Amino acid sequence: MARLTVNNQPLEFRLEPDTPLLWALRDAANLTGTKYGCGTGECGACMVIVDGQAMPSCTLSLGEAEGRSVTTIEGLSTDRNHPVQQAFVVALAGEAGFVLDAAPLIHPRAGQAEGGYERMVLRFRKPMTRGAVLSAQPNVAAPGASL
Repeated sequence: MARLTVNNQPLEFRLEPDTPLLWALRDAANLTGTKYGCGTGECGACMVIVDGQAMPSCTLSLGEAEGRSVTTIEGLSTDRNHPVQQAFVVALAGEAGFVLDAAPLIHPRAGQAEGGYERMVLRFRKPMTRGAVLSAQPNVAAPGASL
């Protein structure tokens, strides 16, 4: 049994501790916005935010997530109008993981990343992802600002 906070809600999973977080979220919690892509954590389709850091949920076990705070695409915005979500819709980069890969840019700890904002944008795998993040940037509060 694993207890963690998902989208600001305490959840208890009665699954094996080695179950990938991705499948716990999709199958047990019915949060299907997080997608399976490669199974190795490389593609970004399964990205979630764990304690403020983007992490692939396909390589993180439920046991490793125990006691932590997880945000999925469903938890980013209840009305789906978050500037980063909207920018990805416009850019047709809609895999949920790519949106979550960008979401730490708005988290207070994002400014602590080595190289800052520009360095984080450059790490995105696809040009459309970088473009979506850059287009959303003027509409997103600076790291550390309240939204």
